[in-house]
This record gives sequence, structure tokens and C-alpha cells, in this order.
Amino acid sequence: MSLKSNILDLRKRKEEIQKGGGDEAMEKQAQMGKLTARARIMSILDEDSFHEYDLFVEHAARDFGMEDKVLHGDGVIIGTGTIYNKPVCIFAQDFTVAGGSLGLMHAHKITKIMDHALKMRVPLIGINDSGGARIQEGVNSLAGYGEIFFRNTLASGVIPQISVILGPCAGGAVYSPALTDFVFVVENISKMFITGPGVIKSVLGEDISMEELGGAKVHARITGNAHFYARTEAECFEQIKKLITFVPWNNQEKAQAFPAKPPKKTRKVERIVPTDPRLPYDMRDIIRAITDGSEFLEIMELFAPNIIIGFGRMDGETVGFVANQPMVLAGVLDTDSSDKAARFIRFCDAFNIPIVTLEDLPGYLPGVDQEHAGVIRHGAKILYAYSEATVPKITVILRKAYGGGYIAMNSRHLRADFVFAWPAAEIAVMGPEGAANIVFRKEIMEAEDPEAMRLQKIQEYKQKFANPYVAAAKGYIDEVIEPEDTRSRILHALKVAKNKDITVPKKKHGIPPF
Repeated sequence: MSLKSNILDLRKRKEEIQKGGGDEAMEKQAQMGKLTARARIMSILDEDSFHEYDLFVEHAARDFGMEDKVLHGDGVIIGTGTIYNKPVCIFAQDFTVAGGSLGLMHAHKITKIMDHALKMRVPLIGINDSGGARIQEGVNSLAGYGEIFFRNTLASGVIPQISVILGPCAGGAVYSPALTDFVFVVENISKMFITGPGVIKSVLGEDISMEELGGAKVHARITGNAHFYARTEAECFEQIKKLITFVPWNNQEKAQAFPAKPPKKTRKVERIVPTDPRLPYDMRDIIRAITDGSEFLEIMELFAPNIIIGFGRMDGETVGFVANQPMVLAGVLDTDSSDKAARFIRFCDAFNIPIVTLEDLPGYLPGVDQEHAGVIRHGAKILYAYSEATVPKITVILRKAYGGGYIAMNSRHLRADFVFAWPAAEIAVMGPEGAANIVFRKEIMEAEDPEAMRLQKIQEYKQKFANPYVAAAKGYIDEVIEPEDTRSRILHALKVAKNKDITVPKKKHGIPPF
């Protein structure tokens, strides 16, 4: 056979395999509002940058009539490409081929590209669209999942791992996304659950739809398993590409620097916060008032909205923001918000991203439900994460900083590098009303007019403690600053702490309060 004939044969083979499960299966995929696996990869990567590997791999099943079936690429596409001209590794399960089910060779392809990503120190993007383990391959399918989970864990904190749920992701398959850094879901397309509605119906007698059980909104709002929520696949791909600009390619690098920009002139930080400490405001406005170009990429926006996490830039460099949200539950910490913040802090620390904390909260959320939900253990996670972090850590106290919340939100006592406070900041064990009722209980009870005495004592407490100067006098606050100076102080602190280097006790690893 001549070289030309060989080339033509190669092209024919590639064309056949790239049809996936065939025209009918692809049409069915389109009817569900889903792109094909290959189209998804092309939509994320730079044009003409994708290089596919293991195109000709075939499944290894030999039972239940599988030996006579052809599964092109064994239902998964792997390869490398670029995003904004920087290399990434990527895989996409192909639902048109045996429902994207995972068999031995399917798993081998995924683990191969995972090994490449770890070895080359580049981000890994995984597109999940699979019915789960291939039953016909028995324990080999389970072994495949185990090999994937192990590599997810090995790569954790070394390279960014991104999971994109664009179809069903059920059973053991869900644990791989849970082990990655960021999970993306799309409305009416993404489905994640351990056991499906059918099993729940037969075992528990409960009727529930797939969407209600594990749809995109469920994981974005209730479970916290998803970090980004999109209405369409196209929107999801834009979110991925935006995120990638904020993170470094591995834990030995820093995120790419961009040209510095001032915040938009329409945003004035000193005009945002009400003088009345009981009135709410949107902390996102504060963040956008101090970031370059007033840009902010929020993460887990719909889950535990009483705390805000996400990325912005200051002087062109990526910064991670952790901020209480007074608009929701007065910005209190609870089980979910502690989990949300702690995980983000640990990501920033692993990937050399400085952390700026904006504080305004009355403490931890009280109540039987929170206590029984384990707020002690969950609340300790944020303490652990801040204490463990060695990247530059800067805190600005805008208004309230009461009780355990004051300590937890990157206080001096958890080795914050710089702590600033606005003049109206209140730093105390608890709010003036509650404190006065306890401290001056006897005087209030014995007074001729208890209510008048209570109000008097509240004012006394406010004058003495509801200000930043008591903490500043003890060195717990580095500087009391004017609100309009917030950005300049943070920029200076970041510059000073740029080469921060500390020594921690030698140990294999700590034991966080999981």
C-alpha cells in the first residue's frame, strides 16, 4: 500500500471514529440541548489547538455480547490544547457512545491524560457526561474509578482541576468532581447523584425527579457541590475561560499578571456602607470599588450567600476575596458559609494567591439547628484554613466584628499579616445591646426606670468598646484608616508581603476538622 493510500485510510478511520455513536445518537444528543463531546472541547479551547490522543483505543469487554460491539474511542475523548495560548489537558466523555459509560479502557484514557497533566504541571479539565460504570465490565469499571480518584487526590493542590457536568453523573462517578477544585453545572442539563430516583423509589418509597434530586440548581444552591452555575453550555464555557485567567497553571507559579487598572470612578467605597450598623449593604459593591476595573469573579454565588468568595485583581495581580455579606443573615458565619470559605482559603493558599478578607459580621449563627448540624466542627474549618495559610493575608474590618467571628475572619491572632479597621468598626465580644444586658444587669434591674437605664448603659458600652481603638491600643489592629484609603492600604500591604516567607513546624500534614 502506498503512502497516499495509507494517508487516505487514516483519514477514513478518523472520520468514522469521530462520528461517535453515529448520526442518530448525535441527533438525540442535540435534541436534549447538548453539544457533542468533541464540540464541547472545541468550544473551550483556542481554535485549532486541540490534539487528540488514543483515538483508536477499543474497549476490553468480552462478556454479555460486548465482544461484537464497536465503541469508538471507548466513549471518551482525551487530548491537549490551549486556552489563551496556554496549555491544558482535557477529556470529555461521549454520551453518544454507550451512554459515556466507564469501562477499563475508558478509565485508562482518562488516567493517562490526568498523568500527563500532573507531569506537565498544567490544568486539567474534565467534561462529565456518563451513565456511570459499565455493568458489563464488572469490577474493572470500579477499578477504573478508583484509579481516577487516586489521581484526583494526588493532583490536588498541585494543578488546578476543573470538572464540567454536562449530563448525568451518577453513582461512583460523582466522587471525581467532588475531589476537584471547581465544578461547573448547567441548567436542565447537569445531573449529579449517588443513587437515582428509581432506587430511591424502590428503597424508600419516595417520588422525586432527577432534576429535583440532583439538578444544577440543587447543587448550586443547596448542596454546595457546584461552584459555577450557567443557563447554557456556551455560558458555562465562557465561565471556564474567565476562571482560567485568574489561577496559576500549577502550585510553583503565580497567576498571570495583567495590566493594572483603577476601579471605575462611579464606585466610591466611602458611600456604600450606611452609618447605621443595623442597615445592610451589598459587600460586592465594596469589592468592586477596590479591584482593578471593578471586576470580580464570584464563586459559589448561590450557596451560603451570607459569605462571598471569589477572585479579583489588584495592581494587575490575582487576589482571593473572602467577605461577609450583610445583605444575608447580617453576614453571620454558619456551617455552610464556614465550609465555603475554608475550602476557598485552602485553594488560594495552595496556589500562591494572596487573601483579602473584608469583615462585617455579628458572629456565628446561634440556634439548635446549627448546633445539631455541627457548627462547632464546621466553624473550626475556617479557623484552621486561615491559620494554616502562608500566603499574604490582609484583613479590613468595615463595621461589626463580634465574638468568635472576629477571631475567625483572619484576625491578628490567626497570624494575619495586616489588619486595618475603619473608624466606625466595632470590635467586641458581642453587640452593645446584648453586652449591656449582661454587664450591667444588676444596675438595670435595680434602676427606677430599667429601660432608660438599659439605653444609658448601651450608650456607655458603645462609647467604650464599640470602636476600633481598644483593639488598636493592644496592637491587634495595625492601622485605623479612612474608607477611601482602603484600596491604597491593601495595595501597599500586598506589595510589602509579596516575598513573604515563613517556616511552619515539620509534619506530614495537619488534621483539619473535616
